[in-house]
Amino acid sequence: MKLNKKRLAMAVALSAVTAQAYALDLGEVGGANLSIGGYVKAEGIFTDPDEGDRNFDASARQSRINFKIDKDVQGHNVTGFIEGDFWDNATDTSDTSYAMRLRHAYIQVDNFTLGQTWSGQFFANAPFDVEILDFYGTGVGSVSGSGAVVRPDVVLHYTPGGFRFSLQDPVYQVADYPDMVASYTHRTESGHAFNAAVTGREVETGIDDSEFGAAFSLAAKLNFGNTSLALSGYTGKGNNVYSGWGYNGPTNPASMAASGEVNADGDLVSTTGYTAGVSHRFNEQFRGNIRYAQVEADEVAPTVDDDTLTMMNVNLIYTYLPNLDFGIEWRDRNATTMPLRPGGQQVELMAMYKF
Repeated sequence: MKLNKKRLAMAVALSAVTAQAYALDLGEVGGANLSIGGYVKAEGIFTDPDEGDRNFDASARQSRINFKIDKDVQGHNVTGFIEGDFWDNATDTSDTSYAMRLRHAYIQVDNFTLGQTWSGQFFANAPFDVEILDFYGTGVGSVSGSGAVVRPDVVLHYTPGGFRFSLQDPVYQVADYPDMVASYTHRTESGHAFNAAVTGREVETGIDDSEFGAAFSLAAKLNFGNTSLALSGYTGKGNNVYSGWGYNGPTNPASMAASGEVNADGDLVSTTGYTAGVSHRFNEQFRGNIRYAQVEADEVAPTVDDDTLTMMNVNLIYTYLPNLDFGIEWRDRNATTMPLRPGGQQVELMAMYKF
């Protein structure tokens, strides 16, 4: 029973950010097990920005579909997984027709995973966080707070026991070595889980110049019956593009100037963030979450109003039928971060069917 509770807790944590745990088994073909998964999500968002006019936007672009193939090959478990959604270029809202965007495409053999999938920073935090509805808010305040590079083009994960070692396609395109993450997860018999992680990467500081930056992260998920507490914190340099905040405020990996990882003198900027969240299941159908996040840069540009990004999420989710959820979330952030998420308040209404 304790083991089942522990697995359930981890599945609930991950369900906020991936539909991989939900799949329809299509049966066996040629010795391989085939399955299809994903979800359909419709959302409507009321936005009251700190600057500009109030507005309402509705979309089903977050809906996604994935295919998985599992096969035993000479005593080795081999998995192929591919997933896409309909966010296209993530910012264009001029049309209602959107191209499919590749989210995941990886091969898994025993303890090795290779391809485009979640970063090592993501695995160091997301399984230990609470459930939120904001598609552009998952992870804010943590070592994996930026949605821009949450799935690097190519990742190699090696997961012996509770360890995870990750080598990732570097954000700095002419880096001499991959971006790196090493983490360890410990889970107790009572359902608690803890993670410690170290990140390291080569950071561009100028034309043909670079420095090595490192960050340290801690995360925990504590389960007490129907209530769980999620905590995380990180600090360091060179992780700004992954955490989503830096010298220029919100980060963007498109260029060194936008990334915010260095100040005007070309020195690495340090960031420190933390998150705290509470989840509670009221009964078999109702659950709710409260989450606060904050990340601070030790130095920001003169054009940035605040050296600290803060964000609050409060939601209530109702399971009307198995795998069919309706939810409402209020959120507030003090600065614009990702596209369609300006500084100010938002209320999201959503319906999601997982399959």
